[in-house]
Amino acid sequence: MSIPGSNLIPYLNFISRWVLFVAVAYKAYETRDKGWVLISTAFFIDAIGIEDYILAPLGVHINPQAYVIAAKIPNFFFGILIIWGAFHLKYGKTDFRHTVYISILAVASYIWLFLLATDVFKSPTQEAVLPSLVLGGSLVYLGWVLDKYVISRGTPEAMFPWGLILLGALNITYPVTRFIDWFAPIGFFLGGMFRLIAAIGAVKFVFYPVTPVKADGELSPQKGVFLFRSREEAFRKLGKLWAMPGTVVLTREDLRTLKNSLNPETLVFWVTRAKEGKLEERPQVYAISPTKIEILTDLIARALAQGYRTIYVEAFEYLMLENGFENAVKFLLNLKDRVVAEGGALVLVINLEVLNEKQRRIIEREFEELS
Repeated sequence: MSIPGSNLIPYLNFISRWVLFVAVAYKAYETRDKGWVLISTAFFIDAIGIEDYILAPLGVHINPQAYVIAAKIPNFFFGILIIWGAFHLKYGKTDFRHTVYISILAVASYIWLFLLATDVFKSPTQEAVLPSLVLGGSLVYLGWVLDKYVISRGTPEAMFPWGLILLGALNITYPVTRFIDWFAPIGFFLGGMFRLIAAIGAVKFVFYPVTPVKADGELSPQKGVFLFRSREEAFRKLGKLWAMPGTVVLTREDLRTLKNSLNPETLVFWVTRAKEGKLEERPQVYAISPTKIEILTDLIARALAQGYRTIYVEAFEYLMLENGFENAVKFLLNLKDRVVAEGGALVLVINLEVLNEKQRRIIEREFEELS
């Protein structure tokens, strides 16, 4: 069965692999995040994969006797690195149980490669079961983590995780579908398309993320980082912040109660699980999941770079509930460093009664209460 344009798929596949690697490697360089380093290493291995359609045009040929094992090794390396990196993106670290999971997968991979060198497996389908499951399952898991915790839904960036999920699902079926004559060319075509979709989304996510409009005018009511026990107290001492141009608002407030009080140059992040994506154009309002701290940090950093100078946060308790105090306070301190460097103001409204004594001391040490 011939598919129009299928002769271009090997080239698109090759280019897409390298685009994914370059985009993720740049993300790793930009963020210095261990998860992205691991994932970029996996995509590099994938880009130099031991596959005939990649190597043959380069004049490289693998000994047929070694190919059975050599072609499976990258699947295991790729899967282990992807899962390890996804753990870092989701949890910010790998703890004991994650190390156990990765160790078990590494041992299973070694045993499978050893068995490939014997006559245990009676068909190519049997040989490919675990390598395809590891490769495909890791892509599905990474796509799920990116979609749920990193990338905002309803944006072109979502092509990145969904391309990976579809590619992973296709790879899981490989041991069966690869040997169905009529489906094999279709599967090869779909794999190329899914990888291309992921590559386009990755480029959009890394190099052209969603950015707020530039704010004009005198923006910061007062420089520094401030702590208030209530919204009323903050507004009384600093003015009605979200009615001022150039303010970034993080809130759990129902947007219907905010609309008439917002300045057109206010940028609002509604922290909610109910919706996701851009809701209003002017003022700009985005709904974002509380678990997507990384993308929220990136968006606020770009807002600061484009002229916003006041960050008003009254959703800390919800961020803490969804991510834990440690991750939520790291997010706050990251914002604090960026705001101080830009000469702006970070205003935190929080009920300190929800914190224990140690947590309260950390917040009070980092933020100043105005008398």
